Amino acid sequence: MRRGAGRAGTGRAEQGRDDKKLRHRLPNPSPSGSRERRAGAGCFCRCNRRRSSKWSCRLVTLVHGLLVTFLSGYVLFLDGPWPLSHAGSPNTPLQIHVLSLTLGYFIFDLGWCLYFQTEGDLMLLHHTLSICGMILVLGLGKSATEVNAVVFVSEITNPLLQTRWFLREMGSYHTFLGKVVDFLFVLLFLVLRIAGGAWIMYGMVTSPEPNWLLKAGGLAMYVVSLGFMVEICRFVRRKMWKKTPSPDTRSLQE
Repeated sequence: MRRGAGRAGTGRAEQGRDDKKLRHRLPNPSPSGSRERRAGAGCFCRCNRRRSSKWSCRLVTLVHGLLVTFLSGYVLFLDGPWPLSHAGSPNTPLQIHVLSLTLGYFIFDLGWCLYFQTEGDLMLLHHTLSICGMILVLGLGKSATEVNAVVFVSEITNPLLQTRWFLREMGSYHTFLGKVVDFLFVLLFLVLRIAGGAWIMYGMVTSPEPNWLLKAGGLAMYVVSLGFMVEICRFVRRKMWKKTPSPDTRSLQE
């Protein structure tokens, strides 16, 4: 038994040395490839092995946008209370669930943006303000009513933004469907996020109930939304004045 165990141990040691030699012969993966594999450990990455981890991250963002838009819209219009008349009211259990879900997503997405450096300062500021605002509301135990309304007007355009990205990846962006998605995104952004957001901010600032720090954060969030609006207006101007490229030129631009 001892001789057999010794032979088995020797065999495992030799196999370990052979594996080390084989690993030394193989080319080292690139840093970007190792990053992609580390980030692709989630469920969507396992289901989409042939796609990049960015594809899976966009799927997570799309699912979150659809789910949170539905839940926050239900709280806003059906479950209540109405944010313009009950700003600063105590948090309801459903509001707490919606904000906790949204907070978890924003923490994930902020980590993604910082790790891969995919977004600019404006988006990083938006995520940071959103995280701080939701943590403050959950800690205070009130004002989730108006923050839930802000989540609704902010996230309702997110599924359209992700759809636009997927259309571009699949080569279907320069179609009628792509134009419809762009039109709906710009329309909902201006009507709900800018006009509706200004209405919510007015109700929050004029009400004596919300915390002053939350009011300041809400105003900062609205300024960030105005910054996004400037970028969207530039995009619309380019779309209106830019001539439709030929198929050859279009393929080079993409």
